[in-house]
Amino acid sequence: MSGQNIPALSAISKAQIRMANAVVTVKIMPESPETDLNSIEKEAKKTIEKIAGKGETRSSQVPIAFGLKSLNIIFVMDEKKGSPDPIAEGIAKIPGVNSAEISDVRRAIG
Repeated sequence: MSGQNIPALSAISKAQIRMANAVVTVKIMPESPETDLNSIEKEAKKTIEKIAGKGETRSSQVPIAFGLKSLNIIFVMDEKKGSPDPIAEGIAKIPGVNSAEISDVRRAIG
């Protein structure tokens, strides 16, 4: 590495620093094992689309205990839109949802 000129981060202009996409996972807990996760998924995706915009989403149902499953939805949102917390707050208001939390946020560059 000697002989290479590596600029310090402070020397990089703001124009060179770009916003990236965030890959976000929201974990949704239903009120009971009998709750229809498919209808919650449809409503949750509408909430995500309102705030994060249209984009690819993936969902999975994860067994918790005694027949209870969580619904995990992974989606991509532009970092410029800010925190994904309003999405979890909106999903938590859907009938049949006990709680919704952002369980993972990762930066996607490229």
